[in-house]
Amino acid sequence: MEKVTLKINGQDVTVPADYTILQAAREVGIDIPTLCYLKDVSQTGSCRMCVVEIKGARALQAACVYPVSEGLEVYTNTPKVRRSRKITLELLLSNHDRKCLTCARNQNCELQTLSEELGITDISFEGVRNEYEVDDLSPSIVRDNNKCVLCRRCVSACKTIQTVAVIDATERGFNTTIASPFDMSLNEVPCVNCGQCIVACPTGALREKDNTDQVWEALADENKVVIVQTAPAVRAALGEEFGMPIGTPVTGKMAAALRRLGFDKTFDTDTGADLTIIEEGNELISRIQNGGKLPMITSCSPGWIKFCEHNFPDFLDNLSTCKSPHQMFGAIIKSYYAEKHGIDPKSIVTVSVMPCVAKKFESGRDEMEAAGLRDVDIVISTRELAKMIKEAGIKFTELPDEKFDNPFEEASGAGVIFGATGGVMEAALRTVAEKLTGKELDSIEFNQVRGTEGIKTASVPVGDLNVRVAIAHGLGNARALLESIRNGEAEYDFIEIMACPGGCVTGGGQPIVPARTQMGIDLKTERAKALYTEDANAPIRKSHMNPDITKLYEEFLGEPGGHKAHELLHTHYHARTNY
Repeated sequence: MEKVTLKINGQDVTVPADYTILQAAREVGIDIPTLCYLKDVSQTGSCRMCVVEIKGARALQAACVYPVSEGLEVYTNTPKVRRSRKITLELLLSNHDRKCLTCARNQNCELQTLSEELGITDISFEGVRNEYEVDDLSPSIVRDNNKCVLCRRCVSACKTIQTVAVIDATERGFNTTIASPFDMSLNEVPCVNCGQCIVACPTGALREKDNTDQVWEALADENKVVIVQTAPAVRAALGEEFGMPIGTPVTGKMAAALRRLGFDKTFDTDTGADLTIIEEGNELISRIQNGGKLPMITSCSPGWIKFCEHNFPDFLDNLSTCKSPHQMFGAIIKSYYAEKHGIDPKSIVTVSVMPCVAKKFESGRDEMEAAGLRDVDIVISTRELAKMIKEAGIKFTELPDEKFDNPFEEASGAGVIFGATGGVMEAALRTVAEKLTGKELDSIEFNQVRGTEGIKTASVPVGDLNVRVAIAHGLGNARALLESIRNGEAEYDFIEIMACPGGCVTGGGQPIVPARTQMGIDLKTERAKALYTEDANAPIRKSHMNPDITKLYEEFLGEPGGHKAHELLHTHYHARTNY
């Protein structure tokens, strides 16, 4: 790779020729402040926080978009630069709702951090402030433009990465705001509730709909049996909320914390993932052997499902009819588990801890119930669980490692990897390959479906068949993949799609990592490592080998894909226009 040498504050630095000044500065230990920049999402140079002085240039330049060149001389901390940054920041703060102590992003706000680092002690520009009505009609996302700094990171995430494009900048100058078409609520436009706008936002302008009060109320009700389940990806990120390194698995501490919060039973959604693989694998085999609709597409990601309903209604018959793992598990808790333990299912409150704020929307769908009962009553994000643990005064890092409760204590490693892109595909292949061939696999790692490329394709030999598979993560990649199929450019048998880039590990409900930290780490890869490590160390690594699932079918469900399984575990979807 071609390299160039430039000077930054008098120091020589040699970097790849395609670097920007922002990237080059990090090579000599200098963090240039940013607001609009977010690696792989937004590089617009619009916030003007990252300005630097360049020898020979008349105006200050934005370091995040200015390319390096041979012999370039850059100064990052001259009086002119420091004054410009301070003025810019004070102007932003002058039109900002500064109720920091009650903000969801208090102590994890990039604007707050910059104010401290740049020594802002007063605001020189007090005057008229814009005031906006808070949009809280969505079941998943709250939008508060009073805290918006117009960085447009949310716009890039929604429009460029996800290709949903339901928010953008409107008006001009001081009246500029981020809005949906015709100032409609997010609940009235084709928002898919993925929450990638939330994790892109540097302030509290976007946050998840908080459902923790509902959980506290349920826990305090002596007439309720409150059962919690936690998604695979939560364990890979929850520790970050308590100062632990990114990618630290905290499964045991998480189970211990949930028990101390007062939940009656603590279960692992990995069990629901194993159940999904049995049903989905059976469905795939049936479609392959009986000439069913192919490619079959996974239905675990509710953001993807809503995106498909809006944008690709011609693919709805390709979707697996399986509910997502936490919805399946909720249905089992209120039927099989309730019956087995003599509990009135109407007294059960099922709580899901999810890395995904779209799960809040999903749990409220009309289709997500069985026998007149909601599968899942309340969904909280990883961030909301961390908030509850802190509020309860639980010292998370000091907790012992504990196991989940019986009868679903030990899920398979295949269930764990559902949280990473390619994980559902790999888990399914482990089961489908053995079911189709009747032989045990020599190796259960399907490395060809792992990795963080936006679209991965492979032909996987399964007995006499070559199963053509594709994996896409991030809705922009999903759009490209489906359009290639629609145009007759590609053919597949089985497709996995996850709405969020990287899969659930970087879902919209996961801990928010500052932009400067993300510059030096691949977040989705580090969190995924935690799941693959847990899978590698699991005593059971195939969903169909989970004894609790085998027992569930023997005692209650009967055959995979049978009548009772369809009643409880399968659903349907429908075309949408506006919402």
